Amino acid sequence: MRTIRIETSNATVLLTEAPEPKVRDRQTGEVAKDAVSGESLMKIGVVYIDEGESSLIHVTVPESGVAEGLTLGASVSLPGLIARPWESVFNGQQRHGIAYRATAVVPGAVPAGVGA
Repeated sequence: MRTIRIETSNATVLLTEAPEPKVRDRQTGEVAKDAVSGESLMKIGVVYIDEGESSLIHVTVPESGVAEGLTLGASVSLPGLIARPWESVFNGQQRHGIAYRATAVVPGAVPAGVGA
């Protein structure tokens, strides 16, 4: 499926869930790995606010892209943020959604003009 680049320069992104390993198999506890590099993947929760609309989303980030000093509730930047629509059949039921991925999560600044 197609990936869609997300422009974040005018958005406010706040960290709501600390980085934790992304689990590939819940039964075994196996951590998900990047298909190309083999690097372990992490999952974070953020609230994404843009043009008066907000969404709670989970974003997958490579372990090396998780910056030190991240604080819950603080503004973060998500360089290289993309969205990838997905669909599958699980236990006979059609499921679909959007998976989000970024190259990193780093402390960020609130965009100019927000709250002015």
